[in-house]
Amino acid sequence: MNKAVRPAGFSSANSEISESPLGDLSPQKTLTNKLKVISLFAGIGGFDHAFDVADGDIVMQCELDKFCQSILRKHWPKATLVSDIKKLRPEEMPDADVWTAGFPCQDVSLARGNHGRNGLKGNHTSLFFELMRLVEAKRPKVLLLENVVGLLNSHQGCDFGVILMELIERGYAVSWRVMNARYFGVAQSRPRVFICAWKGDYHSATEALFEPKRSADRGSERIGFVTQSKHSTGAIVPQLAYCIAATSGRHTGNDWSRSYISYPDAVRRPTPTESERLQGFPAGWTVPLASVPQPARGFDSERYKSVGNAVAVPVVTWIAKRIGGIVAAAVKRPDEIDLPEDVLKLAPELRNATRVLSFAAITDEIRAGTFVRKWKSGGVACRDMIIEGTASPAPSKIVPARFVDALDATRPDESYFLTANAAAGILRRVKVVGRTLFLPMSVALEKIVQATGESPIDEGGDSGGSKFGKSSIRPARAIERSSFRTDRQFSAGVEIRAD
Repeated sequence: MNKAVRPAGFSSANSEISESPLGDLSPQKTLTNKLKVISLFAGIGGFDHAFDVADGDIVMQCELDKFCQSILRKHWPKATLVSDIKKLRPEEMPDADVWTAGFPCQDVSLARGNHGRNGLKGNHTSLFFELMRLVEAKRPKVLLLENVVGLLNSHQGCDFGVILMELIERGYAVSWRVMNARYFGVAQSRPRVFICAWKGDYHSATEALFEPKRSADRGSERIGFVTQSKHSTGAIVPQLAYCIAATSGRHTGNDWSRSYISYPDAVRRPTPTESERLQGFPAGWTVPLASVPQPARGFDSERYKSVGNAVAVPVVTWIAKRIGGIVAAAVKRPDEIDLPEDVLKLAPELRNATRVLSFAAITDEIRAGTFVRKWKSGGVACRDMIIEGTASPAPSKIVPARFVDALDATRPDESYFLTANAAAGILRRVKVVGRTLFLPMSVALEKIVQATGESPIDEGGDSGGSKFGKSSIRPARAIERSSFRTDRQFSAGVEIRAD
């Protein structure tokens, strides 16, 4: 135990934790004044839409991508919109209670594999330090950040250690938790790490991401990937889609790991509208205004890319409502703190495989270049102490969702369907990498190829004399991993065999 008197400007709670100001964790308290929110790396406004739902007020957005800017202008015409965070000066920013940032993840994403990942030194994620430059000057009350799960282990855990160090040294208490959108009301397995930094208040930082009771029993995580659902249009899908990626939506023979929609004799990709629903956006969210000129690749490519880069709205809405409830309750924290017990009472999830670390010790290791650590899926960093544990990716009340309910009411045009060449490439690649497809998809792909009179794969795994030829076989794209084994083993398009 580490009992101490609260330093000036630092809120806390003693070992006798009072009832949560969120009550039964359905924070619906009304703010006298709306939370003012600045959205950095705003994309198409996933954070922004979530805080709108939670009765926030978006006062400024920063986004470099031109297509995303057009979507932001469509939905928030009155908000100040700037493009380049590198050129943004603190004095240009309005006061705001909350800053959000899904800072670019290309350099830490597991989709790049463990080799060649640049981490926080990369050209994209280094923008995190531009964020810190602005935080240093403005000191907002709350920061809410999101990134891929790979951030926790990037550069052997050093990158995440740097993030904690940067925030703690600026006077913030920090919580983090891996949360999966599949448990918050969208039919997509999308684990992401969320980070909440609260100025001088570990109690609020903890409560923003954790509940004072255990998460719900998730049951069989496998079943959602293999159970079939049928749509009125004849489409057949698993109950759960795999993580939507930021792609152009084009078909290739290497696309076996994406989510597909099957029919008895056809297979297609989700439409942009279906992809929006799978991220928790209203249908048509990324349809641009008529005044926006069509890009060379067409709007669909831009829509797929921007939706794949977005946050899952329902997860952020859950967090945003909690932040709003905490601010509205305005609970005065007692002066005495009792760590780590206070945190463990607020976040019993962290009692699973609990580990307590010294912030000073890891700071020295980071600066010396000797830091090696596999961070756990949840934790709280406060002053000189870091308390982490194996946290569930689900809330205490799971919101169910089905992939079939995200499908369009009518069958889309043929441009969304796989060609025989793409079907053959997927079948060939699946055999080479040793995967087992979702059964209706496998049957449909075989029928597509057989209709051409060709055999996609001979006994040796070659295409033989097929007019489709051999697809290039490269190492399989690393699947986004979480700490939960079944989410790694199964996708909506592919069942990965367990060894």
